[in-house]
Amino acid sequence: MRVTQQMLFGTYVSNMNRSLTDLVESNIQAQTQKKVNKPSDNPVGMARILDHRETLATVKQYRNNIDTAKGWLSISDTTLNQSSTIVTRAKELAEQAASGTITADNREQISYEARQLFQQLISLANTEYEGKSIYAGHKVDENAFKETLWMTTNDSNVSSQQFSIEGNTDKTIVVQFLDSGDIGAADLDYRYSKDGGKTFTTKTLATGTNTLDFDGVTMSLETGTTVRANPVGNTNDSTGTWMWVRPTAQYMGDDEDAVNIVGMNTTLAGGRTEAEGVFTNDVVVRIDSAAQLQSNISYSYSLDGGINWVEGNVKSADGVSSNAVLSIPGGILTIYSNAGAGGTNQLQSNSQFIVRPDTAAINFQIQENEYVRVNDVGKDLFGGVYQAPGESGASTVFNNDSMLTGSNASSTQNLLETMGNLVAFLETNNQSGVQECLASLDKSQQYLLTKLADVGGRENRLAVADNVLSSLELNEKERISHIEDIDVGELMTQLSQQQIVYEAVLKSSSMIMKMNLLNYI
Repeated sequence: MRVTQQMLFGTYVSNMNRSLTDLVESNIQAQTQKKVNKPSDNPVGMARILDHRETLATVKQYRNNIDTAKGWLSISDTTLNQSSTIVTRAKELAEQAASGTITADNREQISYEARQLFQQLISLANTEYEGKSIYAGHKVDENAFKETLWMTTNDSNVSSQQFSIEGNTDKTIVVQFLDSGDIGAADLDYRYSKDGGKTFTTKTLATGTNTLDFDGVTMSLETGTTVRANPVGNTNDSTGTWMWVRPTAQYMGDDEDAVNIVGMNTTLAGGRTEAEGVFTNDVVVRIDSAAQLQSNISYSYSLDGGINWVEGNVKSADGVSSNAVLSIPGGILTIYSNAGAGGTNQLQSNSQFIVRPDTAAINFQIQENEYVRVNDVGKDLFGGVYQAPGESGASTVFNNDSMLTGSNASSTQNLLETMGNLVAFLETNNQSGVQECLASLDKSQQYLLTKLADVGGRENRLAVADNVLSSLELNEKERISHIEDIDVGELMTQLSQQQIVYEAVLKSSSMIMKMNLLNYI
């Protein structure tokens, strides 16, 4: 076989390129400290590396979520602790003012600090984290509470009726009715004081009107509300109808109180449906076969908007044609008949009902299928008053106990209302009213501490989840390192060998290329 110069040259170049490629590859590994730099280096290994990196990225995101959630819950923890401290101080003031040895001037002096504590409590209830309100539900760009005016009365007939107050006042207004009768039915004389009962102004509520005027503040009572008289010279607020127009705070955020139901493809149009229980997500209920309310009803439900269904659920026949009660996750769905209105109690096949609860929670995902709530509904912590969507007016949170004093009084866990009452009774020298506030302050503080424990529990859960994810993150990094990281000692040996090979190829090729027949002639 004849070996040409071209064949020799091609062989030399091929050998040099192969040796150089190996040397460059090792040099790249030395630079990156990794033995897998592209898929061709180790296709199976690269697939495993990408899988581990995806897991690692998810873990890092979970840990970032946990860090953010810790910030939300930490400031909530601090806020509730500070609120409890305020309540402790308010109890000290109330205990002082409840004593019979304290004078009217002393109670007025104490009232200044009490009002400051009340306003500080509202400020705490409006706490923000990174510019977002932590107690307003989804309305994170708004304050959870605003200060407003409310009313306390010794008359349960008045407290059970609707009313509204407009205007502002720096002091509690105490109101006394001088005539008995129904609001709007006759002229009614009343008097009010804006200086704690030292001086009074008398006015008349004319027939056909329902708005009391306190010079800068007005209060509209529901027409027909019955009030009882107390003579001018009688300042005993246990008789007749008395009212204290005093400060409170109104919740302006979201709530989780209502559950809405939407019916589709059902002949029960106009029929009423109700849901009871604790629902964290929408529940879609589907009727699988036509049935009457009193018979067996086969139904399915979905927790993911109808993507997946839990089938085989049956409501047994009970002979009750007026309604059917279906058990669903979180509670029950009651479907009422509209047959009495010329309708039917027949359910069509494929009729659907969507149970849609009002939501206010902000949840952070901290692991797969695991979430933690970072906010709270302010009214469920601090109380106050609240006007629910669709309602014509506001009402006190929890119950109306905070609006009553005297023989009708009872303790309440509504902290903002209790503080408002304390301010009112201090400013109007009402010793018995201050004494009533003590029990409510105790109850409110205990309730607040229970809510604080709930926040602490969520903080502990985050700590546990963070520890688990920290271990998982370390494990994933070790797995990736095992697959892609280079053994430096082995690489240095390999690099030296490849350098020697490359230099040998260059030298031998150079020597052979110089050989020529003319050298031997």
